[in-house]
Amino acid sequence: MTATSTPTPVEVFESGDAALRVVASSPDQEANWTTVHSLAAWLEAADADGVHGAVPTYDSLLVEFDPGVTTARQVRAFVLLGMRQLDFIGAPARAPREFNVPVVYGGEYGPDLERVAEHEQLSIQEIIGLHTAKSYVIRCLGAPAGSPMMDGPEFPLPVPRLKDPRLSVPAGAVAVAGRQAVIAPAAAPGGWCVIGQTPLAVLDATTEPLVPYVPGDLLRFHQIQPEEFADYAGRKLEAAR
Repeated sequence: MTATSTPTPVEVFESGDAALRVVASSPDQEANWTTVHSLAAWLEAADADGVHGAVPTYDSLLVEFDPGVTTARQVRAFVLLGMRQLDFIGAPARAPREFNVPVVYGGEYGPDLERVAEHEQLSIQEIIGLHTAKSYVIRCLGAPAGSPMMDGPEFPLPVPRLKDPRLSVPAGAVAVAGRQAVIAPAAAPGGWCVIGQTPLAVLDATTEPLVPYVPGDLLRFHQIQPEEFADYAGRKLEAAR
């Protein structure tokens, strides 16, 4: 994590018989994100008996436990202990790494680019310009296979999802929906608007973890031309710094 601010208040709810859902309840979205990710890191490091997973998203955290070893009440108390610890020491700091991602936009690589441009009432080049204008914080990892879920480009309007999702979106597809952006590490069905594709290999099934980034890292897109796609094909996505 990059921030060191005091964590925000949280609410804790039971989620089935073997998990708790912890929701950060501040109106500050950035503070909520920092809190749930810092708490997840604290829980993982604490390695309490019976607690075997802490999965953070944008403003909530799913804490999984073994009900044969511990109880929801005990895990709740442990979560609140973690919040008190973070309140005392502050959120842990971690320097983010940055990943540069080459993208071919439009055509067969980005079949929805024109659709997005029309919806936003912008030119195709303006869409590409906004998409490549800044670095994005990876907020959480989603499906499939550790997709980097990010805040989206500063388009005028949220991007609607496809009415008919595709049965298969290729690995490396660069997509947008709502106010979010993502890369597909592996081929899978998808309903987001695909505006481009990176030739880099995002997922590596021979490594652990399967993807090279974690929440808090930065990702930036840059445009390449279709004839350059083969020059990058087969290379792995790696941190620039």
